[in-house]
Amino acid sequence: MSGIRGIAKRLSWGLGDQAMSSLSNFLIGLVVARELGAAGFGVFSLAWVTYGVVLNVARGLATDPLVVRYSGASTADWRAATSRAAGTAIVVGVAFGVLSAVAGLVMGGTLGGAFVALAISAPGLLLQDAWRFAFFAAGQGHKAFLNDTVWTVAMVPLLFLVSLHGTVWGYVLAWGGAGLFAAGYGWFQCGVAPHFRGVRDWLRQHRDLGSRYMVENVSNSGAAQLRMYGLGAIAGLADVGAVRGAELLLGPFLALLMGVSLFAVPEAARVLRRAPHRLGKFCLLLGGAQGAAAASWGLVLLFVVPDSLGRLLLDEVWAPASHLILPVTLSVTAAGVVAGATAGLRALGAARRSLRVQLVVSAGYLGFGLAGAALGGAVGMSWGSTTAMWLGAGLWWWQLRAALRDHLPVSEPELVEVSAR
Repeated sequence: MSGIRGIAKRLSWGLGDQAMSSLSNFLIGLVVARELGAAGFGVFSLAWVTYGVVLNVARGLATDPLVVRYSGASTADWRAATSRAAGTAIVVGVAFGVLSAVAGLVMGGTLGGAFVALAISAPGLLLQDAWRFAFFAAGQGHKAFLNDTVWTVAMVPLLFLVSLHGTVWGYVLAWGGAGLFAAGYGWFQCGVAPHFRGVRDWLRQHRDLGSRYMVENVSNSGAAQLRMYGLGAIAGLADVGAVRGAELLLGPFLALLMGVSLFAVPEAARVLRRAPHRLGKFCLLLGGAQGAAAASWGLVLLFVVPDSLGRLLLDEVWAPASHLILPVTLSVTAAGVVAGATAGLRALGAARRSLRVQLVVSAGYLGFGLAGAALGGAVGMSWGSTTAMWLGAGLWWWQLRAALRDHLPVSEPELVEVSAR
């Protein structure tokens, strides 16, 4: 019972933290959509998905190895690892910032200004994210929740100031400035200084995981980014804004999905150490619960939320976004099912298996999405991406089944039961 209470406590902090993080994302998305319209929101969304790529680079190189190998470690080991992981995240942010600034200056205009603002914001945003994962690796989810609360509160006055002028680059800076403030507070909470001299040692020590997780993460977020760029080129920025608006409506569930993911890998690693034969069942319950939650939230959006409320939230973005709720819901449902298998493969350290399946799924996600965009704009792209996500879900669970067989004795009854399922 004490073990169950511990799991429930860590899960609740993971959900609470991601709810707060998603609230800040929803807040800025809502303000930008209302103030700048579909085209301006589309430009902001391109900067947003680009940040998602560099965020996944930093996670693959810095915080994913930290969570896999130092969850539940001694305080001394955790502090040393956190110092080097945080330094790695900052280095990634600075390197990306240089590239983003150059690209923004070359592009010019509204889109170029957004990328220059993103370059300024990236190091602080990546450090803040590194603190969050470090706290969960140490079983201190309440500190991550408090840090994201500080970020959200700090964003409110900055958004008010930017709204007086209403520019895309101003909103990116408001979002990034609040993240930088939260990163400074996370440094105070953690009591660990980022160690830049240890970055090379960190990358070398964890290259068996870090390089594969980086490619895996970037292939996922990169496919999403290229899909949005392709949609913008094929159908226009307004369609990009419509897709982002539909994803914004799924915000409450995405908060659940990301919150569980913060908890899932560290917890799966603990299950593997204490009762390895239970890992398959843990992942099955995790993925099934998330898929059911996504489907439930989609039904609420389809049959409960009135058009008047949707227009109040998203203004002109609501009309095109509302037509995408069903395919986007089904896509996120598949992502919830995949999350259970992903947590198991990460806990097992099966980086080769997860990398292979992620590359295949990302290629399908991009290919099906762009084909759908060419045939039917935002609606076609959404259905194409949904088809790819469900095909990919089958591949992820097939790989987890194979990894479990490699790691555990085949004769264990519980493993046989899970494999049969």
